[in-house]
Amino acid sequence: MNERDLLDRVTRVPGVRGVLLVDAADGLVVAEQLMDGVDGRAAAALAGSLVGRLTRTAQQAGHGRPSFVHLRAEAGSVLAAPGPDNLVLVAVIAPDANVGLARLEMIDAAGRLG
Repeated sequence: MNERDLLDRVTRVPGVRGVLLVDAADGLVVAEQLMDGVDGRAAAALAGSLVGRLTRTAQQAGHGRPSFVHLRAEAGSVLAAPGPDNLVLVAVIAPDANVGLARLEMIDAAGRLG
């Protein structure tokens, strides 16, 4: 399955406003599918930085690498699922989105990267 197909699976979840594949090391966007008005660069930088910091902190605490990150805000959420080769799958979702389904699709898609 190619990157575009993986992004498509996540964007089909109701309430998902955009999906990005991000290089966590530098926060650069590798691939994206975004609705109008979604700032992909900001979401990529935030998620890349957050996943990197959480990974370092969790490993220092002896917990290993996080498998999923959910940053919830008033206007929606940013979800991140780390994949192989320092890639992170990021979704920007509306407050009424089906977070559980988005999470399942993201974890599955992140596992298929590479």
